[in-house]
Amino acid sequence: MTFTRSEGLHSLKIGDRGPTVAFCHGVFGQGKNWTTIAKALATGDGPTYQSILIDMPNHGRSVWTDSLSYHQMADDLAEFLEPYAPLSLVGHSMGGKAVMNLAIRYPHLVDRLVVVDMSPVHYHGVRQFNSLVDAMVTLDIADLPDRRTAEERISEQVPDPSVRQFLLQNLHRVQGRNGTGPSWFWQPNLQLIAGNLDSLAGWEEPNGVPFEKPVLWIGGAAADYILPEYSDAMRHWFPRARLMMLKGVGHWVHSEAPEIFIPAVRRFLDGGRALARPQTPSAGVVEPRPRAGGAIEPVSRR
Repeated sequence: MTFTRSEGLHSLKIGDRGPTVAFCHGVFGQGKNWTTIAKALATGDGPTYQSILIDMPNHGRSVWTDSLSYHQMADDLAEFLEPYAPLSLVGHSMGGKAVMNLAIRYPHLVDRLVVVDMSPVHYHGVRQFNSLVDAMVTLDIADLPDRRTAEERISEQVPDPSVRQFLLQNLHRVQGRNGTGPSWFWQPNLQLIAGNLDSLAGWEEPNGVPFEKPVLWIGGAAADYILPEYSDAMRHWFPRARLMMLKGVGHWVHSEAPEIFIPAVRRFLDGGRALARPQTPSAGVVEPRPRAGGAIEPVSRR
């Protein structure tokens, strides 16, 4: 594994053989969240892949910016990834919208696209992320003795232990100088993110034409981010897409169901052969009937 920082973006590289795949995380994530997926793609009996796990702007160790938009994210990613092009892109949530924007505006850089639980639409209502931002912003870290105390303090606002751990990965401590005690800080640009949640929930219409290359959409059927009413926008921008909806799986698809996610992505990257139904008792796959021209027909979770 190697770390690189170029043009303000920090990344982790995993694997040294095969085509390149870049991974883009969602709000409050970090590139390292994709480590399990990347290590699986770098090994095995079949084709292997080199992965670039990117800390998105205003997250992790990447640069803070003065403004936040998907056009800007796509531009920053395009500049950073151009030396590796053409390559495949995988994006979840916020990262999903960023890579969709990139693929439409810079199609020459992208070979294949995987979008994880996100649609090219404006979402009306981001209460979940509002509450997460509020929990982080209001946490008093000035007198914080340890990370366990931080978890206790946000437990009422964030009752799910796994979500608390996800958020607290962004809380870091530095040792003070001249005998002073340690101090805590948030890595993400919380104030900018908090002030732009509507932009993150939105969809900026790209100045481009539909992306005509293969796209795999993987969604969590227990979430609300891929619904039948979004299918027109999905078909318009990505006419060669294939949709998989995972039963009983929420928004963090790749961490909740890696036993399905990893082989599905591997098969898609390996030429996009037909996706077999996973034989697992823990989760099922609802696959839509393809429409004419290879377009997708999302399946309702209801």
